[in-house]
Amino acid sequence: MLIGEVAQRCGVSARMLRHYHRLGLVAPTGRTTGGYRQYSADDVRRLFHVESLRTLGLTLEEVKEALAEPDFSPDDLIDDVISRTRERIEAERQLLARLERVQHHAPNDWADVVRVVTQARALESDSGARRQQAVLAPADDIAIAVDDLVAAVLAEADVNVAGALRWALARTGVRSLDGLVTGLRSTEVTIRRRAVLAISGIDVAEATAPLRSALDDVDVDVRDRAAIALAQRGDAAGASVLVAMVNAGRRDVEAAEALGCLSAHGCTDAARLLGDALAAADAGSRLRITQALGEIDSPTADGLLVALTTDPDRTVRATAAVILDARPRR
Repeated sequence: MLIGEVAQRCGVSARMLRHYHRLGLVAPTGRTTGGYRQYSADDVRRLFHVESLRTLGLTLEEVKEALAEPDFSPDDLIDDVISRTRERIEAERQLLARLERVQHHAPNDWADVVRVVTQARALESDSGARRQQAVLAPADDIAIAVDDLVAAVLAEADVNVAGALRWALARTGVRSLDGLVTGLRSTEVTIRRRAVLAISGIDVAEATAPLRSALDDVDVDVRDRAAIALAQRGDAAGASVLVAMVNAGRRDVEAAEALGCLSAHGCTDAARLLGDALAAADAGSRLRITQALGEIDSPTADGLLVALTTDPDRTVRATAAVILDARPRR
């Protein structure tokens, strides 16, 4: 086929075919009786290979290298293209988020735009110290937008920086809840954990409902943190989770203190819940339950501790006796 026929049948312009020829990608290997170059069936097949690889996002130079390799692996090529495509998408996502932040601030002039972008870059810096400084001492005494703080705290892996971000969010009150609740619904467990921690630090009544919803999370860490936060607010919705934490030894000291807080405020009969867990508990769990009962000042807790002074395990017996001896006589 002559170049015009190839262009018509393959949907590639004659100009592009000539460009491919100059680059050595696809060259007509045959000639007509009149001396005109023509494309053979193999040339056309190679042309389709070139177009297919270009569709995957490869540059013409990359296409040339791929076709020149005798051990060319489509799987390796596709993996590489996927990786680069994800990087490009992530870069576009970050650009979109930055533009939306600028738009959210409704800048009056370019100086405002520069300040917003500078803040965003500081929060996205590779340096944890710089990110922390951006939160604790924002430039030009300009408060960081709540949406920016929420996005930063949900993405932050550094413990110290995350603490500073949660402190800043706590000062915003109810305004940050919508964004954090969205984080609590994320499919990424690390984001949900960061969200529940941030919500725990926001002392407003509206934070209670999201924390209660977190008690149904599939991740045990999210459930545990929500239960502790609720107890600190005097809400007993997570009492059974707290008992399970004591029983299993997950943050059992925090859980015991939270149960003691609930009992002191008359929110629930925490001692009875711990007593119910004793029936199937092993020696290690009974010891933790005994220690947790020490946080609860009630006749029910006293009665359980008296019974535990006859426990088969010596450590459990001794612990129960020490707790009882330290208590005022009723």
